[in-house]
Formats: sequence, C-alpha cells, structure tokens
Amino acid sequence: MRFGHRAVAGFATLLLPLSALVALATPAQAATSATATYAKTQDWGSGFEGKWTVKNTGTTALNAWTVEWDFPSGTSVTSSWDADVTSSGTHWTAKNKSWNGTLAPGASVSFGFNGSGTGSPTGCKLNGGSCDGTSVPGDQAPSAPGTPTASNVTDTSVRLSWSAATDDKGIKNYDVLRDGARVATVTGTSYTDTGLAKGTDYSYSVRARDTADQTGPAGGSVRVRTTGGTEEPPPPGDKVKLGYFTEWGVYGRNYHVKNLVTSGSASKITHINYAFGNVTNGECKLDDAYAATDKAYTADQSVSGQADTWDQPLRGNFNQLRQLKAKYPHIKVLYSFGGWTYSGGFGQAAQNPAAFAKSCKAVVEDPRWADVFDGIDIDWEYPNACGLTCDTSGPAAFRNLSQALRAEFGKDYLVTAAITADGSSGGKIDAADYGGAAQYLDWYNVMTYDYFGAFDKDGPTAPHSPLTSYDGIPQDGFNSAAAIAKLKAKGVPAKKLLLGIGFYGRGWTGVTQSAPGGSATGAAPGAYEAGIEDYKILKNSCPVTGTVAGTAYAHCGTNWWSYDTPATIAGKMNWAKGQGLGGAFFWEFSGDTANGELATAIDSGLR
Repeated sequence: MRFGHRAVAGFATLLLPLSALVALATPAQAATSATATYAKTQDWGSGFEGKWTVKNTGTTALNAWTVEWDFPSGTSVTSSWDADVTSSGTHWTAKNKSWNGTLAPGASVSFGFNGSGTGSPTGCKLNGGSCDGTSVPGDQAPSAPGTPTASNVTDTSVRLSWSAATDDKGIKNYDVLRDGARVATVTGTSYTDTGLAKGTDYSYSVRARDTADQTGPAGGSVRVRTTGGTEEPPPPGDKVKLGYFTEWGVYGRNYHVKNLVTSGSASKITHINYAFGNVTNGECKLDDAYAATDKAYTADQSVSGQADTWDQPLRGNFNQLRQLKAKYPHIKVLYSFGGWTYSGGFGQAAQNPAAFAKSCKAVVEDPRWADVFDGIDIDWEYPNACGLTCDTSGPAAFRNLSQALRAEFGKDYLVTAAITADGSSGGKIDAADYGGAAQYLDWYNVMTYDYFGAFDKDGPTAPHSPLTSYDGIPQDGFNSAAAIAKLKAKGVPAKKLLLGIGFYGRGWTGVTQSAPGGSATGAAPGAYEAGIEDYKILKNSCPVTGTVAGTAYAHCGTNWWSYDTPATIAGKMNWAKGQGLGGAFFWEFSGDTANGELATAIDSGLR
C-alpha cells in the first residue's frame, strides 16, 4: 500500500465580538442579476474584519465577479483572502480567484479582509453595475483566445499571433503570458517578445479582457525554444527514473518544486508523478486547488526566479512544474489520480470506463495547464481487492479502465498505473487482470514497499521493502522478486515494470532484538505519522546496523527501523537491470536529503 497524507489550509479568526451587519444592497430578482452585500464581522477599535458576499440572484450562471467600493480617507484594507484586492487611492477593487469565480443560479461566495480605520464602504459596484441586483451585471467574461502561433524565432525573441476572443461587451485588450506571468498587454492579436535567453524553453498563452475590465481564461499554451545555446541532455540511458511529488507537501513538509532543483534531483530523473487528483462520482477531479493552481510564490521560492503576480491565470505547483519543464526539457510530468485515500472512487468509475476516461482527460488538458502534463497515472488500491475499503468490481474492471484510458488519451500521452506488489498465492496480483491490462499501459509502478510495518503493532519486525525472500520472512510472496516474477508470468513485459523504492522507513518501538523477527509493543514515533519516518531523518537518528533481503535495518534504543540507503538502492538497481526492468520509481521526493542522496543512487544505479 502507499500511505498518504492530506493537509487543509485554513485561516485563523480573531475571537472578537460580532458587530451589526451593514447591508449596502438588497437582493432583487432578474434574469442575469447578482448582488453584493457587506458585513463588518469584527471590530477591535483601531481595525476591523469585513466580509463581502456575492450572490447570483438570476437564472443563468455568473462566470466572473468584480466588486468595487470606496473607503473614506484613513480607512484601508491591510490583508485579504479568497479574492484579489487592489486599490487606487481610496477606490478598492476585489476580483474573484481562479477557483471561485463561477456561481450557479442561487449560489453565493464570500471573501474577507482585515482593515484599518473606522470608515464604511460606499459606492458599491458589481461587475460595473449596481450591487442591489436591479441592473444586469456584466457577467459574461471573455472567451479564451486561440492558442498562440510562434514565428520568427531568434536567439532572443519570438513573434506570437493568436485568434481573437469573443465577448458580449467587446474585447478591450489581451494579456500575453510567458511561463504563466504577464509580460505584455496589447490591443491587437500579435506580439513580439524580446530580451529572451538563447537556447531556452518558454511557454506562452494569452487571455482577453473586455470593456468592463472582466478577464477571461487563458487559451492554450505553446512552447517555444529560442535558437542558439546548447540544450541540456536528458539523463543518460534508457531507463525510467520516476519520483512522486505530493500536492500536500507544500504545507507541513515545506517541500516545493524548486527543491527538485536545489537538491540536484531534477537532473537525475526522467518523470514526475504529481499526486494526487481525486476520484469521486466516477470522475477525475482536481483536489487541492490552492496548492495546485493558486498558491503564490515569491522570486526566491520559484523555479524561474520570478515572483508570481496576483493576476496571472496559473500559480501554485502546476505553474512551478511548468517552469521546471522549461528548465529541464527532458522531464515528463504525469498527473496521478487515486492513491490510498482516493481509491474508493474507482469502483464507480469502473461502471462507465469511457466516461471516467473522458473526465480525466478534461482535467489533464485543462487549457490553464495543458502544457504541464504529459500523461496520466492511475493509482487504484486495489482493484477487486481490499485496501482502505474493499472493491468488488471484478477481475476485468482494471483492464477495462486501462483500455478506456488509452482509447481516450491516444498514443501521444503516457498512460501508467501504480499497482500492488503482493506476490503471494491468491493475493492482490491474482485479483485483477494485470496481464491483460498491460497492453494498454506504458508501464506499471510496482509498489514494492510497505510489505511489513507497525500496522502489525506486535511485529515481528521485518524490512518493509525486501528485495527477496529470507529465512523467517513473515509472509511468503511479500517481496519484490516474487511480485516481479508473478507479473512476468502473467505476460507483463519486463520493460513495463518499474521497481519501487521508499524514501522513508517503517519502524516499531518496544523492541529488544536487533535482528529481524523481534516482537514489539507498537509504532515507533515519527515526525508526521507514527511508524513512518523520512530517510533524511533516519540516516542520522537511527543509523543502519545491518541488512536483510537487500534492505537496511537499524536498532537504536528500543526502536527498530527498516529503510533503503544509497548502498541498498545500488544493489536493487543492479537487480532491476539484471531482470530487464524498465527502471525504478520512488515515493516520494521530500523524504530524501537536501542534496538528493537517494535520487542520485537511483540515477547512478540505472546507468
């Protein structure tokens, strides 16, 4: 199994008395109407907390919203959330975020701010119209312009042209976006970008603005490489070297895409699986939009060295991955859906594989980030077997889902799957048609880790990622060699199998025996989860005392841990090459050291 964590970003609220509601508008019904109302939710004398609520009171969808108001001199917004708030003198403007601009009829959304001073807002406007709904707001944002066409590419410049956007109020101008950041605003449908670096990859898209100052979505992206310079070669060899990047890692773990650059790992991998998209109601869904598309990065935090702007159409992890691919053109990125937490949705997806595949492609090819992803990875834990829940879709369900994904995505996308490594007789590999599905997939990420751990709190202690069997192993078939052999026997080509490596250890406490097989009293303490700890911590806190079945173990005090090291990874990579495997993958980047010791070992071992 793969363990998973999710983080939820929230906002702290000051515990102060709630003041009276100040309503600047009252709802009124109209076919395409909306209202904006204001409330001062807290007041602490020298400052206050305010909240605006936008409600669609009409019968058609509201596609974007902009609230404007005036504050008297001496009153201002000091911070805000859930909207992009700017000012010009005493006039304030709040625009929707990328994820909360669309409101169905009857729906509402709120944004808030902290303010200084004692004044109240006046002169409210919603999308340029009245805030009370008696006039029709300009609720039709411009359409996306066409994908730019590049021409006249030189060492330092490129000419871009695109087809016009449409809008009910008319188009005012276009923003030209380079790597997600605005570089120009023009009135026509062409632009020449200059001052570029030689031999460098750039991604361009365009968005339109109408005469009511509503900004529409960006169109498709085109990648351009300037002439001159030398392209950095991809990592040598033909083996896949893939790492998982977790969406939630940007929170408690404080691990960001730029860490792949500073650690040196980006130059040593070939692929990244971005984990995880959700699977719900039989469809693929974006999970944490803030982390994926909206989190703003400062210049020193970003891969490109350029700060995100408040009005760029894509920020967050996706934009950072776009910048990473521009810097390291050999890297391919796949969007991984499911995982331990979200695998419960695959059963419903299997009832209509074609609809599921169509929903997944819609997410992967969203025009805001279509250039970021090169494929899709499905992490179903587990088809026709038990994981977090028990699935009863039948042995053919996984093959049918794989076939539908390939049919929908076609030959130009990578389509892969992370699968069980249970090589026991009658185990999880036997529960689904992995052999039949292999013809539709580029490779399998065989999760050859998490075989043993403190989920069995009494032990016996055993390596969580044994390469081979050994005397005293707690369960037959729970090792990498057994899993790979079984998959080959089912007709999966060796080149479509990747060996899994955990960049973490699993451990018990209450252990007196140094050798494997000892009893325990529970899970050893871990930084994020009991019984689990990152390699970067374990290498110093509990150094290796022995090896078994190609995996290191350590006994320190009453704690017993097993984990892979550069030395054991070297042995596993040598074994993988001997088996003719397609390469290796690992879970996940943030468990490695700051200088990427384990990613380096995988790269070196597969050369």
